[in-house]
Amino acid sequence: MSEKQFETIEQRVSYGVGRQLGDQLRNNPFKEFDVTAVQAGLADALAGAESQVSDADLNEAFSVVSKKLQEQEQAAAKEKSAEGEAYLAENAKREEITVLESGLQYEVITQGDGEKPTAQSTVRTHYHGTFINGDVFDSSYDRGQPAEFPVGGVIKGWTEALQLMPVGSKWRLHIPYHLAYGERGSHGAIPPYAALVFDVELLDIIS
Repeated sequence: MSEKQFETIEQRVSYGVGRQLGDQLRNNPFKEFDVTAVQAGLADALAGAESQVSDADLNEAFSVVSKKLQEQEQAAAKEKSAEGEAYLAENAKREEITVLESGLQYEVITQGDGEKPTAQSTVRTHYHGTFINGDVFDSSYDRGQPAEFPVGGVIKGWTEALQLMPVGSKWRLHIPYHLAYGERGSHGAIPPYAALVFDVELLDIIS
């Protein structure tokens, strides 16, 4: 549609509301929306009209779709977990990899000679985080700003590794999901059951 069709402030706001609703629906896990039915429901609600679908039928439909989405999520989570396990099993065969009892794997890129932090320490680090396929999800290097945090206040894989690292070290951590963000993931950025890879450079112990 041409922008000329939305010439008034009210029309533009109305269009903006529709865009926002559309963006929310598009990003919803349920992708099989019937646009005509969505428009009918919206129009009926705004008009204060009776629902064209009974409460019982609506509840049943929502229940069916909710169950379907849960099954899809569980299947995706199992696949992600299996991918991580296969990656870590293969990675553990590499000569330069140390595997700890917890399941954490690391390789030394640079070994420093400074002090080692404790679980109570606060440290300054640079890091680069990727999924096992190499896609980057977070990087202090890319931001050009080191990160400071308590050793005991991060994911378990980091807490364990940092206490083994002398200041000046740079290690690559290969972290199973149970030492990362677990079965739930993190705020949509990290999916459930995801194994992660971090390059971690320990710059300093602040306290």
